[in-house]
Parts: sequence; C-alpha cells; structure tokens
Amino acid sequence: MAADARVLGWLTRALQHEFSAVQQYLAQSVLARLSGQPQLAEELHGEALHELEHAQRLMQRLIELGVAPSAGALAPARLGRGVGDFATLNRQLEQTAVVLYQDAADHARRVRDTASEALLRELAHDEAQHYRAWSQHPGPDGS
Repeated sequence: MAADARVLGWLTRALQHEFSAVQQYLAQSVLARLSGQPQLAEELHGEALHELEHAQRLMQRLIELGVAPSAGALAPARLGRGVGDFATLNRQLEQTAVVLYQDAADHARRVRDTASEALLRELAHDEAQHYRAWSQHPGPDGS
C-alpha cells in the first residue's frame, strides 16, 4: 500500500510541532534556571525529553512509510513575560497538539492507515495528559 500524501503531511506537521515544543520547553527550562527555580527547570527539561521521544516515534513512522523526515521551520519558543506565563503558554501548546493529533488520526482512519492512526491517537492521549498537568500549574496571576 502506498502512503497517503495527506497522512505524510500530517506526520510531518506533527514532527514540526514536536520539535517546536522541544525548543519551547528547553528555552523555558533555561529561563527557569536563570530565575532561580531549579525544580521547575528540571520539570521543563523532562517535558522537552518527552516531546523529543514523540518526535522520534514520528520520524520512525515517516521512515517506515519511505519518507525522509524533515521538520522544516520551527515555531519560535514562547516564553511570555517570565516563568509565571509558562503554564498558560504550555497549555496552549499542548491543546494545539491534541487537536492536531486528533485531526491527523481521523484522516488516517479514513484512508485505512491503521498504524499511523494508532500512533497519532496514542500521541493525542499523551498530549491530553500534558495539557491536564499544565492545567494544575498556577498561571501568571498565581491561580
């Protein structure tokens, strides 16, 4: 079965999102460390590694489909005005990922690419968990 061009597009877009997330979490980790919050810095670094694992899984799927992975241009890291903004920005990042993965998985299902659909649904679940975790963090006003 030849790979569906739109599935390949979704996978590539997802890869770009994951690398953008890695960049954002690493930049925030540096800012947190510089702000004297080493525990938050470590948490953000861990998030970056988790997103990097997602990128690796997407790359594997693209290679299995015969495509060389390319993330293209990354979105700029969003730092806000400081560590108080991280939770808000990261919830937005994760919410975008959930929608992206759900839409991508729906398309993969329509074209009967069950392996891509399963991967995308699993990643959507992971990102939904990340969203919930960031929802537990206080926002810039402390709430």
